[in-house]
Amino acid sequence: MTIARGGKPVRGIQPERISSVEEKVMYWRKANHIHAWFVKNVQDGQDDCREYYVACEQVRDLLRVCTKVIDASKLIEGSIYGGTAYTKDHPDGVERRLPGKVIEDPSVAKRLLPTQDGFFFGSTEYDQHYLEDVVATRDWAARMVDDCERGVPGDIYYQSSW
Repeated sequence: MTIARGGKPVRGIQPERISSVEEKVMYWRKANHIHAWFVKNVQDGQDDCREYYVACEQVRDLLRVCTKVIDASKLIEGSIYGGTAYTKDHPDGVERRLPGKVIEDPSVAKRLLPTQDGFFFGSTEYDQHYLEDVVATRDWAARMVDDCERGVPGDIYYQSSW
Protein backbone atom coordinates (compact mmCIF):
# COMPACT_ATOMS: atom_id res chain seq x y z
CA MET A 1 0.00 0.00 0.00
CA THR A 2 1.22 3.50 -0.84
CA ILE A 3 0.11 6.63 0.99
CA ALA A 4 -0.43 9.61 -1.33
CA ARG A 5 -1.31 13.27 -0.93
CA GLY A 6 -2.60 15.06 -4.00
CA GLY A 7 -1.85 11.93 -6.04
CA LYS A 8 1.86 11.94 -5.09
CA PRO A 9 3.40 9.30 -2.82
CA VAL A 10 4.27 10.49 0.70
CA ARG A 11 7.41 9.04 2.23
CA GLY A 12 7.88 8.23 5.87
CA ILE A 13 4.33 7.12 6.63
CA GLN A 14 3.94 3.47 7.49
CA PRO A 15 0.45 2.35 6.42
CA GLU A 16 0.19 -0.31 9.12
CA ARG A 17 0.51 2.41 11.78
CA ILE A 18 -2.37 4.56 10.52
CA SER A 19 -5.19 4.57 13.05
CA SER A 20 -7.40 7.30 11.58
CA VAL A 21 -7.76 9.65 8.64
CA GLU A 22 -9.45 13.03 8.93
CA GLU A 23 -10.79 14.94 5.95
CA LYS A 24 -12.13 18.49 5.98
CA VAL A 25 -15.22 18.20 3.79
CA MET A 26 -16.69 21.69 4.23
CA TYR A 27 -15.74 25.10 5.57
CA TRP A 28 -18.17 27.92 6.25
CA ARG A 29 -17.08 31.48 6.94
CA LYS A 30 -19.56 33.88 8.52
CA ALA A 31 -22.50 31.67 7.51
CA ASN A 32 -24.34 32.40 10.75
CA HIS A 33 -27.59 30.88 9.49
CA ILE A 34 -25.88 27.54 8.83
CA HIS A 35 -24.11 27.68 12.19
CA ALA A 36 -27.42 28.43 13.93
CA TRP A 37 -28.95 25.35 12.26
CA PHE A 38 -26.15 23.14 13.60
CA VAL A 39 -26.46 24.63 17.10
CA LYS A 40 -30.21 24.01 17.17
CA ASN A 41 -30.36 20.64 15.38
CA VAL A 42 -27.07 18.94 16.24
CA GLN A 43 -25.63 20.64 19.33
CA ASP A 44 -28.78 20.65 21.47
CA GLY A 45 -28.59 24.45 21.74
CA GLN A 46 -25.01 24.50 23.04
CA ASP A 47 -22.89 27.04 21.12
CA ASP A 48 -19.54 26.15 22.63
CA CYS A 49 -17.08 25.46 19.76
CA ARG A 50 -16.89 21.76 20.67
CA GLU A 51 -16.91 19.00 18.10
CA TYR A 52 -20.32 17.34 17.53
CA TYR A 53 -21.22 14.15 15.68
CA VAL A 54 -23.65 14.72 12.79
CA ALA A 55 -25.80 11.72 11.85
CA CYS A 56 -26.66 11.06 8.20
CA GLU A 57 -30.33 11.75 8.95
CA GLN A 58 -29.39 15.20 10.27
CA VAL A 59 -27.50 15.89 7.03
CA ARG A 60 -30.59 14.76 5.08
CA ASP A 61 -32.69 17.21 7.11
CA LEU A 62 -30.26 20.04 6.35
CA LEU A 63 -30.35 19.11 2.66
CA ARG A 64 -34.17 19.29 2.68
CA VAL A 65 -34.13 22.66 4.47
CA CYS A 66 -31.57 24.15 2.08
CA THR A 67 -33.49 22.92 -0.95
CA LYS A 68 -36.74 24.49 0.32
CA VAL A 69 -34.98 27.81 1.02
CA ILE A 70 -33.35 27.84 -2.43
CA ASP A 71 -36.61 26.98 -4.19
CA ALA A 72 -38.40 29.84 -2.36
CA SER A 73 -35.66 32.48 -2.78
CA LYS A 74 -35.83 34.68 -5.86
CA LEU A 75 -33.03 37.24 -6.07
CA ILE A 76 -33.85 40.76 -7.20
CA GLU A 77 -31.79 43.94 -7.53
CA GLY A 78 -31.28 45.84 -4.31
CA SER A 79 -28.59 47.05 -1.96
CA ILE A 80 -26.48 44.86 0.30
CA TYR A 81 -24.35 45.50 3.34
CA GLY A 82 -20.85 46.62 2.33
CA GLY A 83 -19.27 47.13 5.74
CA THR A 84 -19.17 49.78 8.39
CA ALA A 85 -16.80 52.75 8.22
CA TYR A 86 -15.55 54.21 11.49
CA THR A 87 -14.11 57.73 11.44
CA LYS A 88 -13.48 60.60 13.84
CA ASP A 89 -16.73 62.16 12.69
CA HIS A 90 -18.61 58.85 13.03
CA PRO A 91 -17.05 56.88 15.91
CA ASP A 92 -20.13 54.61 16.09
CA GLY A 93 -19.76 53.81 12.40
CA VAL A 94 -21.61 54.50 9.19
CA GLU A 95 -23.02 51.53 7.29
CA ARG A 96 -21.97 51.31 3.65
CA ARG A 97 -24.49 49.91 1.13
CA LEU A 98 -23.54 48.46 -2.24
CA PRO A 99 -25.55 47.43 -5.30
CA GLY A 100 -26.35 43.73 -5.13
CA LYS A 101 -29.13 41.20 -5.03
CA VAL A 102 -31.57 40.54 -2.20
CA ILE A 103 -34.13 37.80 -1.68
CA GLU A 104 -37.47 39.23 -2.82
CA ASP A 105 -39.53 37.41 -0.16
CA PRO A 106 -37.31 36.01 2.59
CA SER A 107 -40.17 34.58 4.68
CA VAL A 108 -39.23 30.91 4.02
CA ALA A 109 -35.56 31.63 4.65
CA LYS A 110 -36.40 33.43 7.90
CA ARG A 111 -38.55 30.50 9.04
CA LEU A 112 -36.26 27.60 8.04
CA LEU A 113 -32.71 29.06 8.17
CA PRO A 114 -32.85 32.31 10.14
CA THR A 115 -29.78 34.47 10.44
CA GLN A 116 -28.16 34.97 13.83
CA ASP A 117 -26.50 38.03 15.32
CA GLY A 118 -23.18 37.61 17.01
CA PHE A 119 -19.62 38.74 17.29
CA PHE A 120 -17.75 37.83 14.07
CA PHE A 121 -20.93 36.22 12.70
CA GLY A 122 -21.22 38.26 9.51
CA SER A 123 -24.24 39.88 7.92
CA THR A 124 -27.78 39.03 8.96
CA GLU A 125 -29.30 40.10 5.65
CA TYR A 126 -31.17 37.81 3.29
CA ASP A 127 -29.16 38.57 0.19
CA GLN A 128 -26.98 36.98 -2.49
CA HIS A 129 -24.30 36.02 0.04
CA TYR A 130 -26.83 34.33 2.32
CA LEU A 131 -28.15 32.34 -0.65
CA GLU A 132 -24.63 31.44 -1.87
CA ASP A 133 -23.96 29.85 1.53
CA VAL A 134 -27.24 27.92 1.35
CA VAL A 135 -26.43 26.63 -2.16
CA ALA A 136 -22.91 25.57 -1.10
CA THR A 137 -24.38 23.84 1.97
CA ARG A 138 -27.00 22.07 -0.14
CA ASP A 139 -24.30 20.82 -2.53
CA TRP A 140 -22.13 19.61 0.37
CA ALA A 141 -25.07 17.91 2.10
CA ALA A 142 -26.05 16.16 -1.16
CA ARG A 143 -22.51 14.74 -1.47
CA MET A 144 -22.53 13.60 2.18
CA VAL A 145 -25.97 11.96 1.83
CA ASP A 146 -24.78 10.23 -1.34
CA ASP A 147 -21.71 8.95 0.53
CA CYS A 148 -23.92 7.67 3.36
CA GLU A 149 -26.25 5.88 0.94
CA ARG A 150 -23.33 4.30 -0.94
CA GLY A 151 -21.85 3.06 2.34
CA VAL A 152 -18.72 5.20 2.18
CA PRO A 153 -17.10 4.70 5.60
CA GLY A 154 -16.62 7.61 7.97
CA ASP A 155 -18.40 9.88 10.39
CA ILE A 156 -19.25 13.56 10.05
CA TYR A 157 -18.45 16.05 12.81
CA TYR A 158 -19.23 19.77 13.01
CA GLN A 159 -17.13 22.21 14.98
CA SER A 160 -17.32 25.97 15.00
CA SER A 161 -14.45 28.29 15.79
CA TRP A 162 -15.15 31.92 16.49
